[in-house]
Amino acid sequence: MAPSHVLRCCQRGLSWIPVIFINLVVCWSYYAYVLELCVYTIPNTEEQVIYLIVFHVCFIMFMWSYWKTILSKPSNPSKEFSLPKSEKELYEKEERPEAQQEILKKVARNLPIYTCTGSGAIRYCDYCQLIKPDRCHHCSTCDQCVLKMDHHCPWVNNCVGFSNYKFFVLFLAYSMLYCVFIAATVLQYFIKFWTLCRRRAIEHCPENQLPDTHAKFHVLFLFFVSAMFFISIMSLFSYHIWLVAKNRTTIEAFRAPVFRSGPDKNGFTLGFCNNLVQVFGDQKKYWFLPVYTRGWICIPYTVSQH
Repeated sequence: MAPSHVLRCCQRGLSWIPVIFINLVVCWSYYAYVLELCVYTIPNTEEQVIYLIVFHVCFIMFMWSYWKTILSKPSNPSKEFSLPKSEKELYEKEERPEAQQEILKKVARNLPIYTCTGSGAIRYCDYCQLIKPDRCHHCSTCDQCVLKMDHHCPWVNNCVGFSNYKFFVLFLAYSMLYCVFIAATVLQYFIKFWTLCRRRAIEHCPENQLPDTHAKFHVLFLFFVSAMFFISIMSLFSYHIWLVAKNRTTIEAFRAPVFRSGPDKNGFTLGFCNNLVQVFGDQKKYWFLPVYTRGWICIPYTVSQH
């Protein structure tokens, strides 16, 4: 018992390594941009002020949405999806799968469930001992069933699902904006430093030495890192925007949900506008803020047309 507990604690500790890595990179980027670029490299005061204001807006929105994604606890099925005590005892005593399914069907009659397994059986989680609501899946990493589970993201050390999918999409959007702003504003100084470096290497002239080699290193590296992260995040962001427009999760994109009438990859779509509302809420003024909105919570995530 003790070794397994220690192993579990070690796994939980190691799972924070990607989050720590991201935060270290962000802290370095903040230092490199604010001090090494804006304070030590840019000579124009007006340019410094404009860059710093826009940078801090992007930085705040990026970190806000990122930590909201991390700290939002995954939403779990309500108690009504758990088997009553009498049915649970019968289910555990019964060894025949057919008889177990009859018990589950009896309980599921009064539940808003429209999906099933590929064989038409009631979706049941043996780990959490509950009937799975539509779009609910068990996460082996979190060791719990998660509503509208999209995937488990190691970069936020959390499950992305019903409770934080909006925050996750905003995190991708603002991280992409953060990276592209840094790359765009650093580009001219990157070209300047890179040109001087090449000229110095070719001519071997000491007079071409840059006045601040420390700033040079940070500016050059800042452009490469921001451009690299922008390209990788842009593809992921585009994919999730497509999922939002189709009202699908990553799991449903790879395996179509099975309804009583059969598999249907478009089974949860409500139309483009309503699909956006279901993720971001019915109050458009809050769409770009990583905050909970009433409409986002109240809109059902199950379609009753099947």
